[in-house]
Amino acid sequence: MEKEWAEYYGVKHAIAVNSATSGLYCAAGAAGIGPGDEVIVSPYTMSASAAAVLVYNAIPVFADIEEDYFCLDPKSIEKKITPLTKAIVVVDIFGQPYDAENINEIARKNNLLVIEDAAQAPGAKYKGKFAGTLGDIGIYSLNYHKHIHTGEGGVVVTDNDELAERIRLIRNHAEAVVENKGYTSLINMLGFNYRMTEMEAAIAREQLKKLELLVRKRQENVNYISDQLDKIPCLKTAQIRPGCEHAFYVHALKYKQEIAGISREAYVSAVKAELMPIDLREKEGVNIGCGYVKPLYLQPIYQRQIVYGDKGCPFTCSYYSGHIDYTPGICPTCEKMHYDELITHEMIRPPMNNKDMDDVVEAFKKVWENRDELK
Repeated sequence: MEKEWAEYYGVKHAIAVNSATSGLYCAAGAAGIGPGDEVIVSPYTMSASAAAVLVYNAIPVFADIEEDYFCLDPKSIEKKITPLTKAIVVVDIFGQPYDAENINEIARKNNLLVIEDAAQAPGAKYKGKFAGTLGDIGIYSLNYHKHIHTGEGGVVVTDNDELAERIRLIRNHAEAVVENKGYTSLINMLGFNYRMTEMEAAIAREQLKKLELLVRKRQENVNYISDQLDKIPCLKTAQIRPGCEHAFYVHALKYKQEIAGISREAYVSAVKAELMPIDLREKEGVNIGCGYVKPLYLQPIYQRQIVYGDKGCPFTCSYYSGHIDYTPGICPTCEKMHYDELITHEMIRPPMNNKDMDDVVEAFKKVWENRDELK
């Protein structure tokens, strides 16, 4: 499976792990991140992208996101870099590749590694190159609700031989094998059991064969539904970065309350009331939501700054000489998207067909046409 994954993505190394979260932890450890370091991360993503930094007693520094594409904003990154910055963890959020051209240049100028969380973007491309292969280390997810899945699992990719070796060691009890392997660098060589099972690997081989078709179907579905939703005055489908092929983990819309005259929450609630839950996922309800995840820096772990024990480490670590700021307002674009404008939905996933999406569009239209009843 690792060999086939590496060949498909055109990389030297593919390392199978038991989850993308484990892959992020391996990547952070392999990058040499440790006490006293800062790592720039996204505030608008699954928690593990930032938690991987905390695992190695380093400090996540949150940069803001782009207004149009929701990935890390290069201008915000530049403002957050300090002499303590060790790496940047970028996220291909919703299936949109990050601004590799500008962010990679910032990383080169400042001698920083780029760790790419491509969990939501397998098969996406930026200027013809696969998401996940744009930085120094890339991580894919095989979790049950991703494009292709093995129930749970992940893959880490890199072209760097040294990083690949360190990732493999951390994946599999590094401290117990470094001596016999003759591996002399002990930095972050406390290992774990992050191994993928043979059964998951067998499933992953078959799932990989389906990826291109499944991504293409999502793209076709988004093109179909966007043409119709864009006709509703208070909605605007999110943009695709020039040069990118979006993988559409979810479909993002921007909502304009000043046009609709009712809150985003009221509008979305009414749309959901018009639709049935997805078959076999009924307990999840209708998969349309306001925003995505609460900005990570507003989570209790950052607001209270407690991780290891009760002493406040790593935030109070004596090796850390920087300044932490997790106050509300540090990422205004992220907060505006989450609390005011963004709508995300999953009604573009295979096997959704045009008739299914017509039902979704009709629900959005019906609420628009009857919005005065909700005021």
